Amino acid sequence: MTAAASDVATALPSTGTMNLEFAERSPRDYTPPHLAQKILKTKSALEGERKQVTVLFADVTRSMELAEELDPETWHEILDGLFQLLADGMHRFEGTVNQYTGDGVMALFGAPLAHEDHAQRACYAALHLRGEIDRYATEVKRAHSVGLSVRMGLNSGDVVVGRIGDDLRMDYTAQGHTVGLAQRMETLASPGEYYLGPATAELASGYFDLENLGSFSVKNASEPVVVHRLVGIGPAQTRFDVSRARGLTRFVGRAPDMRLLDDALSHARAGHGQVVGVVAPAGTGKSRLCFEFVEQCRAAGLEVLEGRAVAHGRNIPFLPILEIFRAYFGIDDGETDRAVREKVAGRLLLIDEGLRDDLPVLFDFFGVPDPEAPPLKLDADTRQKKLFGLMHRLARDDEAEEPRVYLVEDLHWIDGGSEAFLEQMVDAIDGTRNLILANFRPEYRAEWMSRSWYRQLPLAPLGPQAIRDLLDDLLGADPSTEGLGDAIHERTGGNPFFTEEVVQSLIESGHLEGERGAYKLVTPIESLGVPASVHGVLAARIDRLAEREKRVLQSAGVIGKDFARPILEPVVQLPVRDLDAAIAALKDGEFLYEQTLYPIAEYAFKHPLTQEVALGSLLREKRRQIHRAVAGAIETARADSLDEHSALLAHHWDEAGEALPAEQWHMRAARWTGHTDLEESIRHLGA
Repeated sequence: MTAAASDVATALPSTGTMNLEFAERSPRDYTPPHLAQKILKTKSALEGERKQVTVLFADVTRSMELAEELDPETWHEILDGLFQLLADGMHRFEGTVNQYTGDGVMALFGAPLAHEDHAQRACYAALHLRGEIDRYATEVKRAHSVGLSVRMGLNSGDVVVGRIGDDLRMDYTAQGHTVGLAQRMETLASPGEYYLGPATAELASGYFDLENLGSFSVKNASEPVVVHRLVGIGPAQTRFDVSRARGLTRFVGRAPDMRLLDDALSHARAGHGQVVGVVAPAGTGKSRLCFEFVEQCRAAGLEVLEGRAVAHGRNIPFLPILEIFRAYFGIDDGETDRAVREKVAGRLLLIDEGLRDDLPVLFDFFGVPDPEAPPLKLDADTRQKKLFGLMHRLARDDEAEEPRVYLVEDLHWIDGGSEAFLEQMVDAIDGTRNLILANFRPEYRAEWMSRSWYRQLPLAPLGPQAIRDLLDDLLGADPSTEGLGDAIHERTGGNPFFTEEVVQSLIESGHLEGERGAYKLVTPIESLGVPASVHGVLAARIDRLAEREKRVLQSAGVIGKDFARPILEPVVQLPVRDLDAAIAALKDGEFLYEQTLYPIAEYAFKHPLTQEVALGSLLREKRRQIHRAVAGAIETARADSLDEHSALLAHHWDEAGEALPAEQWHMRAARWTGHTDLEESIRHLGA
């Protein structure tokens, strides 16, 4: 067991049933190959970083009593089956089992594989396992006449990733009771129940049905902790759903984008089927734009069919495509298999009576096979071709008087099966009066984007006036909030989601009181932090970078929001060709943009918070090393203008932990600024 894992283990209550065969299992043995590959591929980039994660503890209640009632070998077999079931459930949502605790497991979501929805994945895993555990408990009771129940505790926060071994063993150090509080949640939970710490409850709110159990005194916590019970799935599937539930803000700054979509619809009406892809980084407003457009279409009497990919949905085949075609056939949740078959057959045969022989294949695809007419046994390729043919035919169904609009959301999370169907739909739409509207992040690419009837709409961040309008709508005009809007705009860089989340965090932290459009600032704000929801989005994007690009981005983050090539080069120490390629990839991914090319190349972070998250992921000692290298690079590259850069050099030597050179540069900065900015000069003298 690693030193960090040992620290965690000492915080756990002894069950008296610790079996070394479980405790010493190698993670390589129980981690699925595809997850192991992902971890090992990026392990050197992940080591020595701070991560935001959700920790999940699960254990058997009354384990000591059960162990005494059963033969040791029988108890071993029961636990072994339970552990396999728990591991499978965690892995289904790309969690990793970090440790066996004797009668349970500790799992992590968000490390070493970063996920912006780590809290939601942990909750989905818990709810999925509830049914699996109930079935397993029934089998155990039938076979051994004992009751088996599992309780879980979840909490979200920071951990530090240490070394990752080739056997996937990982060193973690808990930060701020992250792990300990998750374990306390488990201890509090009643048999068969799952308790959430406040950080997880905040991230999961809206996506899940949570019961507030009130405040509990928890060991090692200075204040009572608000605990929630995980009840079930909530109404929201996406962040946009959560925003809608809170109440949408004013729709601002998107008139030109709406005109482009209206133009595409006009082309479709004229019989030139169109496909439009809305592309932008997370939070820019893709879903809001698409929502406003399809609502406008619905108001005009057009049929709109929607499907969405979700972050954890790559393991759920055909999720967005099934959603679209369930809507096409008018299938509602909870309908009986027979009712679904009747709806599918009714509409399909109205289109073409010749499709009757294909009904069994379509029934099977919808998961409602007809017991009286089962589908022929077909190999996978033949079955897929039949389904492609059917979907192609349905997409070209042009009997309606008005165009049909298909909306497919978040293609960057689409599963392979749905992607193949989408390509068929794109081809089928040509020459029809229908429109496909899709949205995705910049990293998504597809072959069908080369079709002549496809057009791309790059969505820019909101401009200053639009952000002012948005913030006026959110905050209002109370004198106490004067200047707050400008500070938020500077932090969020025109990203509407980030803007709304920063305001929401100020409301939840008690800095703002009132209601939308009429807030008052009641306590001073020392600094605007990065909300956990925003941090998760940005950290996950950074973690998906290749090791080289991630190293360059983190080093650039230490230099500052903008930086010059001559400063970056000696810091990252990469061959020129490799650095060129890394910068090009970061520009393509919309992490960086080029400010100037001549006489020297200068770059800036496209979003200010990306720089902060990239910097914050580095551990203190690594940051100090890079600050030291940056200071040395500035002294060399700016040798002819050191006075002008003295304040910057003082900052980097301070951050490097080098007191003597920092003091020297502070004194030089004080002299340099003394005749123009007395206040700044005094600050340097007092540093």
